[in-house]
Amino acid sequence: MINVMNQPSYRIFFTRQLPETQGRWNGAVWSSVLPLSVDCRRPEGSPHHPGTFCKLLYDDTNIYGIFRVEDQHVRSIHTLFQSEVWKDSCVEFFVQPKVDGGYFNFEFNCGGALLASYVTNPTRANGILQEFQPLTPADDRQIRRFSSLAGLVDPEIPEPIVWHLEFSIPFAVLEKYAGPPCAAAGQIWRSNFYKCGNETSHPHWLSWAPLRERNFHDPASFGSIEFC
Repeated sequence: MINVMNQPSYRIFFTRQLPETQGRWNGAVWSSVLPLSVDCRRPEGSPHHPGTFCKLLYDDTNIYGIFRVEDQHVRSIHTLFQSEVWKDSCVEFFVQPKVDGGYFNFEFNCGGALLASYVTNPTRANGILQEFQPLTPADDRQIRRFSSLAGLVDPEIPEPIVWHLEFSIPFAVLEKYAGPPCAAAGQIWRSNFYKCGNETSHPHWLSWAPLRERNFHDPASFGSIEFC
């Protein structure tokens, strides 16, 4: 049983300097931002546990994030919006702006392809979420991202490699589904961050906040992020 009081928290600070969206983990905007660590391991996975870290910032219009992954056995074959990116080497940002509302799953493979929806009932029937709205191609065009391994990664890269995935998500996209307002100093949202690779040669499932089972769609297990 997850004790919500023991779940992790992360503080997001306001930025007046826009991130460059070039994957510069130690660049001028990101160098002073403290990362969180995606290091809770599910026992169902292989011995491969890639070091995975994420930083967040925000301004009046967007939430910004950057992942750093110290990986191996990296593969990415899904290149289209809303394709099954979780089967590839993948990082994920799940976020619930309002405690009485649904949550978003933003899933990015190492090639930069995105799977995203707004989930209002994560209960599954025959493996399918009961109630969710997939984000549209118009939403996708507003969500900027940069991957240092952009495109197809096949065959799998067997040797150790560090890759970055950077993104910016407009609050307007979140408000379209969750309702306004979506962000302001002092707000606390629920969230979790993940690393997976279901159909790589070394499958693994890592999270920031610990999970009750191998199920990323578990908002009861989310930690908190505070806009400072």
